[in-house]
Amino acid sequence: MFWGALEWILLGAGGVGAIIYGVRRHRPARKAPWWLLAASLAALAAGDVCYSYRVMGLADIFYLMMFGLTALCLLQFTRGGALLGDRARLIDLLAAGCTTLLVVWVFVIGSNRLHTVSATDVIGDLLLLAVAGRLIAADRRNVAAWLLLTGAAGMLTGDTLYPVITNGLTESAFVVLYLCWGLSALHPSMVRLTEPAPPRHSPWKFRWSLMLALAACTPPAVLLVEALSGDVRDGPVIAITGAVTLLLTITRLGDAIRQHSQALSREQGLRAATAALVATADRPSVDAALRSAVAHLLPPASVRRVSLADELSPAELPAAPTGPTARSWWLDAADPEDRTLVCPLRLEPLDVARPSGGALIITGRRDDLIAGHDALEVLAGQAALALDRITLVEAVGRRDSDLYLRAVIRNTAELMAVIDVDQRIRYCSPALRDALGGAELPPLATLDELIHPDDRARVRNALRSHGDGTVHCALQRGDQSQVLVELTYRDLREDRLVQGLVVTMRDITRNHDPAELHPHTAVAAEMPAWVNRRSAQQRFRY
Repeated sequence: MFWGALEWILLGAGGVGAIIYGVRRHRPARKAPWWLLAASLAALAAGDVCYSYRVMGLADIFYLMMFGLTALCLLQFTRGGALLGDRARLIDLLAAGCTTLLVVWVFVIGSNRLHTVSATDVIGDLLLLAVAGRLIAADRRNVAAWLLLTGAAGMLTGDTLYPVITNGLTESAFVVLYLCWGLSALHPSMVRLTEPAPPRHSPWKFRWSLMLALAACTPPAVLLVEALSGDVRDGPVIAITGAVTLLLTITRLGDAIRQHSQALSREQGLRAATAALVATADRPSVDAALRSAVAHLLPPASVRRVSLADELSPAELPAAPTGPTARSWWLDAADPEDRTLVCPLRLEPLDVARPSGGALIITGRRDDLIAGHDALEVLAGQAALALDRITLVEAVGRRDSDLYLRAVIRNTAELMAVIDVDQRIRYCSPALRDALGGAELPPLATLDELIHPDDRARVRNALRSHGDGTVHCALQRGDQSQVLVELTYRDLREDRLVQGLVVTMRDITRNHDPAELHPHTAVAAEMPAWVNRRSAQQRFRY
């Protein structure tokens, strides 16, 4: 008796210790299922110790606790995991299987009564075996899932054979349970059992609802049949099966209500975010609208960082090529419990990336980010549309401003031009074209092309500096003659409507030597002496 109790104590302590060590070493995304599995092994070991000392009432209590904890453990494995993203069908099948086993036990096996075999234990073992088998069907290479299935099969074998044939061989089936469930936590594949994944919502079908309704009605119907026959012989089995079926039905309805609430909350959040993004007028307002939307879509305590990046750094690019149509990718965060989601700004109707790039970057708890993954991708697409709308509105405003300026100063004598940041001429006055010979400028002409080569570097450096200023230079005509001008520029690159530089020029050619209007010549001996002194005058001409 003592040695038998010591054996179960050692097996239980070893299994619980293995699970604790495996959880601390591999750090799964959700630890609750493994703690429930450890508690179920501890309850099983306590029940076996009581059974060794023939304390049957207390042993049955521990065994029932063990089944309850194990059922909660396996249900936790199916909540939001990568293996079982949609557990609605599993719960429907479990409820139907539970009631089917009840009918088979009462009306088929009841004639050849197996008094020594516990019907509730067998039904519970089969349900655990079905859940473990579903885990394997989702990932056939998961060693931890195979070990859980082997342990459940060992428990079913022991509960079925040990009451009939009591010996060391049948008792060893429970040893298999302790060993396999303890080893399942030590294998690295245990992490994949709780890896978060986006929920997969299957469409509603009438046959599944009908099957769940029949499963919920079967235990009362079986009880009614036995009551009408005059002898209720399987009351405990019917009561426990009815409780399990009711628990599964409530879980199924609770999942449906939770999914509906989450979908409604995401819809309201995206609707409010879309309305806010439509009203934005600049990039800071888009950033503020995105932060507010993320706070509505995700729990505020789970979000660590939200940023709208114009360009991605090398550390924020995907580790492996994701293709041109990738809507998002994942990056590691400093905290093992956190992840970073990068959603490139894509134009949703066209399903293409914005020409200017950019991405919505969110760092937070991995479970919450995965649950809201689809909504965040849609939010990034709406942000891309808002930014492109703002850019187009500004471009149209600048074009209208240029057209207005062109219409107002068409007959002005001012030499004037508006250039972009890359010094491409966006607008030039008619007087400037006349000063250069009257020819139309090419569509993509730059200011460098109008400046004399000797002055280009100086003018380029002056325009690259911030602020207003004045510089003297020479414009070069098509016939290689020069126009000496005093170039005054205003830096309006930060102005929302201009976003460039406004250049005005004053012709000062008449104040200088007429020889400066002619191009340089390499034959200096043929020119008068006062022309040979032009190189010195060129340096000090202003």
